Amino acid sequence: MPEFCGIDLAHPVINASGTYDAIAAYRVFGEALLQDFPFSAFVSKTITPEARAGNAPQRIWETPAGMINSIGLPNKGLEGFLAEDFPELAKLPVPLIVSVMATNREDFSRLVREVADRDGVAAIELNVSCPNVHSGLIVGENPDETEALLETLRPLTEKPLIVKLTPNVANPEAVAIAAEAGGADAVSLINTLKASALDPMTREPALAAGHGGLSGPAVKPIALQQLRSVRAAVEISAIGMGGISNGADAAEFLAAGAELVAVGTENFRDPRAGARIANELETGMSGASPRLAVLDLD
Repeated sequence: MPEFCGIDLAHPVINASGTYDAIAAYRVFGEALLQDFPFSAFVSKTITPEARAGNAPQRIWETPAGMINSIGLPNKGLEGFLAEDFPELAKLPVPLIVSVMATNREDFSRLVREVADRDGVAAIELNVSCPNVHSGLIVGENPDETEALLETLRPLTEKPLIVKLTPNVANPEAVAIAAEAGGADAVSLINTLKASALDPMTREPALAAGHGGLSGPAVKPIALQQLRSVRAAVEISAIGMGGISNGADAAEFLAAGAELVAVGTENFRDPRAGARIANELETGMSGASPRLAVLDLD
């Protein structure tokens, strides 16, 4: 039974934030979902201080090896989450990790204080992909901003703080080092890669926002490389994610230094992916697709 930041888990497979709607799943499957939940911990969709409608459609575009999403973080805001979603998520039979995001330290502090005060919250994930309104810098792309944010938040709670790293920087390990220096308990990586697509019929942007984030099997080699670099740079724990579709993929991330793995895009194809991947890890049945032969053409 794995242990992560002092939290005992049944297996090392969790979900990536925003890729599995546990409340909707419960409405459909009822108690059966609770009796056989697919993840060993549940990460909520990112919440922001105020409610957000998200981006206009079209918000998702399929690619040959994944998808581009431009959802825009639609959520009920802190008050709506605590009043409506949290009571439902607290019924889940696994530890709850709440993902939060804000544009300044004051709002981040409010989110962390309010969320950490709930007994049913096991840890908090800090989504640091938004610009700081005071500095104009993306917190998760600037080590100094990341460290300053953690130094502000660390005294507010003893619960684990997990920093979700962006892959859209030259040196993600520098941001991870800053997160560790500021008091983070763990990092999670990678988030989506900046991407765009054109509709082949119109030659116009396929997404209403014009761009989005690429996820799925295409990003796995990048995720593994960044995970290895980060693990070599910091001592704190790591959650690995990015293109995990089967047990063999998950095993690679664990071998690269992750304590846990998070499943994201695969959940849209297979809502039971978390349980399947955990079983493949346990039984050694990888579920991997056959590899192409590599020929030496010299």
